Amino acid sequence: MSLKPLLPGALSDRGQQMTLGVMGGGQLGRMFVQAAQAMGYFTAVLDPDPASPAGLVAHWHIDTAYDDEQGLAQLMQRCDAITTEFENVPAPALITLGAHRPVAPSANCVAVAQDRIQEKAHFVQCGPVSGVYPAPYAAIETPELLAAVPADLLPGIVKTARLGYDGKGQVRVKNREELAAAWDKLGRVPCVLEKLMPLQSECSVIVARGADGQVVAFPVQKNTHHDGILAITEVYDGAVPADLAARAQASTVAIANHLNYVGVLCVEYFVVDNGKGGSDLIVNEMAPRPHNSGHYTQNACDLSQFEAQVRALAGLPLPPPRQHSPAIMVNLLGDLWFDANGVRAQASEQPLSPPWAQVLALPGTNLHLYGKLSARPGRKMGHLNITGASVAQVRETATKVLALLGLPALG
Repeated sequence: MSLKPLLPGALSDRGQQMTLGVMGGGQLGRMFVQAAQAMGYFTAVLDPDPASPAGLVAHWHIDTAYDDEQGLAQLMQRCDAITTEFENVPAPALITLGAHRPVAPSANCVAVAQDRIQEKAHFVQCGPVSGVYPAPYAAIETPELLAAVPADLLPGIVKTARLGYDGKGQVRVKNREELAAAWDKLGRVPCVLEKLMPLQSECSVIVARGADGQVVAFPVQKNTHHDGILAITEVYDGAVPADLAARAQASTVAIANHLNYVGVLCVEYFVVDNGKGGSDLIVNEMAPRPHNSGHYTQNACDLSQFEAQVRALAGLPLPPPRQHSPAIMVNLLGDLWFDANGVRAQASEQPLSPPWAQVLALPGTNLHLYGKLSARPGRKMGHLNITGASVAQVRETATKVLALLGLPALG
């Protein structure tokens, strides 16, 4: 990737406005586009959905499949550099783009994140540097590997090696019989079995790394999941013990450096009981893009994860981000647009809508909706960032917000 910066508002070598492109038109792409436009860049999105959230706000929306040759050619013609907003973009498409334009993250980095087996092997390689390792695991790709699984990995969790997210493609198992049944249920696709660990909490770290090797880390985020989907992120002093937070940041920097990564990277961790009256850190998985748990940066930091993504892609400086306010992020799922029985209003009735007027009357509430045209249970529709002058104030406001929305209270 070229180290020559792509300056916002400038003309490219092709005599066009400097344009940044993104593969994928979801909410992460939308917020990248908005950050790029705020800095003065033109933007282009490739996504097959004509109503994609990012496509609706970009200067150009290329409405084709991700591996469509004409669509990729159009994206290259429009753009000076290209990123991705999700990890399941076909690797050959990124290779094609990377042969003609700077692409960050690279196809190789995305390929590692697409496959849990490769991902865990990478984490093991980084362990001697970071001191943080994944949970004990075994790859299951054949009946022979299934039969050879060590007994001490049970009970455990079987996860598909590819295309799993938000708790999908995962089955808990207690013994070999359940393990075999789970692999059958998952279609005998390549999987990993992870030893079930004594989980205390979950956290994540976002870093941004430039092509020149410069890397900056955001504060460590404490995450709460419901049914495998991120529900709440808390970011303030004391949310995660300081020693574990420092180790998580150092581990994430090591993982990014080992990959020669360029862009924004999120790595998720488990905090587990170490059996000695304390806690230890286990690396779980990584996302080669901005992440749900980093949305708080839009209102609580002087540099958001999306502006960091723009800067890394364009080769601009990456100043260390500063969190100026304690923050809690609440994920807003489509369930909020349904009644208690899971029913939406009839077409002739007033559409159901969360009580935004009451929520936004509370100090420090910042609503971000993604422009999706229809709600359904489990679908990410937006998020709410809550900031304040103190941790107590933020937690008090968050408690009121969760009550108004009918969501589980803070832990």
